[in-house]
Parts: sequence; structure tokens; C-alpha cells
Amino acid sequence: MMTITLTAADWAALLLHFLSLSLLAIGGAISTLPDMHRILVDENHWLLDSQFSASVALAQAAPGPNVLFVALLGWNVGLNASGATAGSALAWVYGLAGMGVAMLGVLMPSTTLTLVASRWAHHNRELRSVRAFKQGMAPVVMALLVATGWILALNLGKTLDHWPLWLLSIASAVVVWRTRLHLLWLLGAGAVLGWFGLV
Repeated sequence: MMTITLTAADWAALLLHFLSLSLLAIGGAISTLPDMHRILVDENHWLLDSQFSASVALAQAAPGPNVLFVALLGWNVGLNASGATAGSALAWVYGLAGMGVAMLGVLMPSTTLTLVASRWAHHNRELRSVRAFKQGMAPVVMALLVATGWILALNLGKTLDHWPLWLLSIASAVVVWRTRLHLLWLLGAGAVLGWFGLV
């Protein structure tokens, strides 16, 4: 754990950034992961690379919606801002505050926009513009998901020493792209390979 100091302006900036990312989360919150990494790790140094990767990995392994990683990122920012030992009352308060700010920011705009837009699109589903919009967004979503995978892969290792991880990532992408094999089989295979220390 690291110790950081967050002012009221920093908390507001965190909320504002997650509010804006919420409107860009076309393929789900996970598609905004590269920009979250840029803000939380690279620019503001509110999280360590290891905290960022662990938050994403833990949330993706847990059952439930994939937006859970945002709560964990906020929780870790709060813990770092508390400067207290893990498990203390102060750490809990700051962790919950960070989690609340991050989740409010990422959920409020997209939820409101989705509700309004989906009602309108369903009512006007036969319009050519609605069909064209849906078809045009597919490549954007795919590009955002590829960028997310790239960021996570770089956090695992940037050198050729980690070639098994790169090979596994590429093989998984090809299998998902070219077959109908369920993604959970690939996650299970990756877990088994990791368990035996092969990747």
C-alpha cells in the first residue's frame, strides 16, 4: 500500500473523470480501463500498477457485473488516501468514500443515458439511422476491448521473458474470434496453466 494526499479538488476531479468516462463506456466499463490506468496510475500516481492490475483481476474473477473493478479501484484510491493501516476505521471510511465516488461517477451518467436512449431506440427501431448506429458502434466497441487487453497484457510483462503470457493472450484472442468456444473454458485453461506455473 502507498500513502497519498487527496484534497477536495482531487476527489472532485476523480468524480468528474469517472462521470466523463461513464459516457464513453460503450462496450461496458471495462472498455474505459486504459484511460482509468492513465489517470489513476500514470498521471496522478494514486494507485500502483500492481494495485490497478490486482483490482481488475479480482473483480473479473468474482461473480457479478464486470463494473466491480471500478469499485475496487475507488476502494484502493481511498485506502491509499487514508494513510491508515488496513482494517482501521479510517481506512474503511476512506475506502468506502473512494468506492462511492468511483461507482457514482461511472454509473450515474451511463445509466441515465442508457435508459433514455434505449427507450427511444426501441420505439424507433425500424429507422435506418438507428440500425446504422448499432452497426457502426460494433468496431468501436471491439477497438476499446482490444486496447483494454493490451493494457492488461503490458502490465503482466513487457519483455520477452514473459513470452508464454503473450502467446496465451494471442491464442485466446484467436480462439474467441474464430470459434464458438465459451470464454469460461479459456479462463479455466489460463487458471490451470497459472496454477502449474506455466504462465
